[in-house]
Amino acid sequence: MNHIQTGLSEATSDLNDIEAVLHSYFDGLYHGDVAKLNSIFHPDAWLKAPGVRRSLNQWLKDVAERTTPAELNQARAFKILAIDVVQDQAMAKIHCPLFDFNYIDFLGLLKEEGKWSIVNKMYSDIKR
Repeated sequence: MNHIQTGLSEATSDLNDIEAVLHSYFDGLYHGDVAKLNSIFHPDAWLKAPGVRRSLNQWLKDVAERTTPAELNQARAFKILAIDVVQDQAMAKIHCPLFDFNYIDFLGLLKEEGKWSIVNKMYSDIKR
């Protein structure tokens, strides 16, 4: 995994906090835990893919209504590919094999009021 950081203060702590958010994201996706997912996204976040736009609320509803990867006994193979941190903003690139999809997600995060949250998600299926 590649890490690019600028600014020396709190860099390690911020990186650990961001990784914790990403692992909560993986847990939420795998188990369909919308409460966990809701806790790590900013309320005004949007999820975007080529030709697709969904509000956070619509996406959480979709997650709640689908069978979970855990229920299907699918392998848990999420991976953090890179995290780029610049002061109180970050971009994470992650690999999310989920159901029959092979997603690469770009998650934009901001640190506000001392807490990192996902403010934007862009994703695309890169086909296996």
